[in-house]
Amino acid sequence: MKGIKYISIVLFLLFSSLGLAQVKFEAKLSKTKLGINERLRVDFEMNKDGDNFNPPNFSNFAVVGGPNQSVSKSWVNGVSQFSKTYTYFLAPKSQGKFTINQATIEVDGQVYKTTPVAVTVTKAVDKPKDGNNADYVASENIHLVAEVSKANPYLNEAITVVYKLYVSPNTGVSNWREIDNPRYNDFWSQNIDIKGLKVQNGDYKGESYRYVVLRKTVLYPQKTGKLKIEPLSLDITVDVPTNRRDIFGGRLMTQVHKTVSAGERVINVKPLPEQGKPIDFTGAVGNFDFKVTTSKNELKASESLDLKVEVSGNGNLKLFELPKVNLPSSLEVYEPEHNENVQTSLAGMQGRISDNYTVVPQFKGKYPIPSITFSYFDVKTESYKRISSDEIVVNVFQGPNNLPADKSPTIVNNGKQPVVLNSDHFAFVKTQANLQPVTHEDFFKSNLFWGSLLAPLLAIPLAMVFRKQKAVRDADVVGTKLRKADKLAKKYLSEAKKALGNKEAFYVALEKALHNYLKGKLNIETSEFSKDKISELLQSKQVETEVVNEFSSLLQSCELARYTPSTNVAMKQDLDKAAKTISLIDKQIS
Repeated sequence: MKGIKYISIVLFLLFSSLGLAQVKFEAKLSKTKLGINERLRVDFEMNKDGDNFNPPNFSNFAVVGGPNQSVSKSWVNGVSQFSKTYTYFLAPKSQGKFTINQATIEVDGQVYKTTPVAVTVTKAVDKPKDGNNADYVASENIHLVAEVSKANPYLNEAITVVYKLYVSPNTGVSNWREIDNPRYNDFWSQNIDIKGLKVQNGDYKGESYRYVVLRKTVLYPQKTGKLKIEPLSLDITVDVPTNRRDIFGGRLMTQVHKTVSAGERVINVKPLPEQGKPIDFTGAVGNFDFKVTTSKNELKASESLDLKVEVSGNGNLKLFELPKVNLPSSLEVYEPEHNENVQTSLAGMQGRISDNYTVVPQFKGKYPIPSITFSYFDVKTESYKRISSDEIVVNVFQGPNNLPADKSPTIVNNGKQPVVLNSDHFAFVKTQANLQPVTHEDFFKSNLFWGSLLAPLLAIPLAMVFRKQKAVRDADVVGTKLRKADKLAKKYLSEAKKALGNKEAFYVALEKALHNYLKGKLNIETSEFSKDKISELLQSKQVETEVVNEFSSLLQSCELARYTPSTNVAMKQDLDKAAKTISLIDKQIS
């Protein structure tokens, strides 16, 4: 009997170990040695479906693609075979020897881990010029170009930068994201909104290409000399044709990830010429008209008129000061109200700016408003131009007279001038007073006295009721969290709600709201994190996986929706989903 018992235990352990050995979970690398300019593919492959997959922290790599999930099932000799793979595409951040740490997954209640894998990153390598190599084909058929309208402008002269992505007819682009945004140090800049990406036909280095305009920017240089425009860099998923064909004869495509950059551009900014520069020149560059107008030329004393100094045309309208007016001392002038009606296009700033003065005359008479001069530099003729306004005479036909010339004050021994008053100088003072007797009432034993005495006594039971209600409210932890969560959702999504209907502005505001929420709630800079890192951080705070996935999908929607059509209904759905997700995270976070 003892022998049978031992045999049963051995068989049980044997079959248990065989059952455990049936689960395979391993990490596979596309290469163990690569150049810093190459990409690494990592596959986490398992032969049995599992839950709660957690990737390692790719601290020495940037995740440029993935996770992509694939599942395959097949029957071989009557035996079912299953395979599930999570795929990541990585770009190394620096040279050195690194380790892809363990990934984990849970299968039938047991946690399985991959074996750490070493990888070596070397200096940049020459890409093979092989027509069958997908990376080489992608690099030869995808180009990002920054087209600058003028490389040697004058100071404050408008130039434009247009970023175009050229794609050859044989390849395609599935998706892209910006890695580095261009920075325009020492430039005044404004991006031009692009409503929908339009595919156009064009030439690149003499060959036919398709292209889309990704970004348009207007720049006004604020310094002279050589100024740098930092490059725009994109990570692109490229569809490359292969030599394989489907059952209908169509060529199969493969996807590769490619980083393209528009390259750094240097702009040589010329100073404005000193020769012929007017004394009153304030930096206006372009082509302008100038005028000075008044709302009326005749009025009574103490009435007001509007004096407008206006410049219109094409140029750096927001970057210079308008000339000031110099009026007679008998005209009271208030600080001007500055108005701008300026639109910015690829032709630069166009529109008008003005200073509106309110002028109030004090005395009767005729007052000249002297001519005002405005100077600007005309880029087309490369010369300075001056425009002068006409003199304007304001006729104040009714009001107190100013001091006549024959009654000018004389200086007496003490050096002071006598004050000359008009006969109606104090006409505004009323001499017939209408006084009413004031009744006096003692405060003691009055209604106010008894009310002041009893008010504190009545406040005591009210305070007790309020305190009791507050205690009940504070004890309701779930309710308190719910109220706080709803308040946070409304706070961070208010800007996005205002932008409903404007796709570009809406998704920019929505993405900013989601990032600001995490920044305010978790005290982190989300701009430094990938979506996977944010998901990992939320899960570490005990947020449910389903809610984390909703949050990640919202971030992905914000990235993709700017380049795809979107309806008002879809934007409203994304807004409601964001409010619900923020509320759920705030309730669950620990």
